[in-house]
Amino acid sequence: MKQGIHPEYRPVAFQDASTGKLFVTRSTATSERTVDVDGVSYPLIVVDVTSDSHPLWTGKQRVMDTAGRVQKFQEKYARFGGRAAGR
Repeated sequence: MKQGIHPEYRPVAFQDASTGKLFVTRSTATSERTVDVDGVSYPLIVVDVTSDSHPLWTGKQRVMDTAGRVQKFQEKYARFGGRAAGR
């Protein structure tokens, strides 16, 4: 690797904005804000979504009303008289 061209790769604390969960990992992200975790000060990056709040990982996914969506599609395109209208 070339010296002096890569950003510093160091431990950084990330915090989920909606749940407040904090975790430390390594990153090149920088921040003026810091947080102390177990007596060590880390740069703090606040993010909107993490695995702690994402619906896929929490099991709180919304179920889409696919039957209603199909009906809306058919009604919208019924004026064209095609197969979309169920004819």
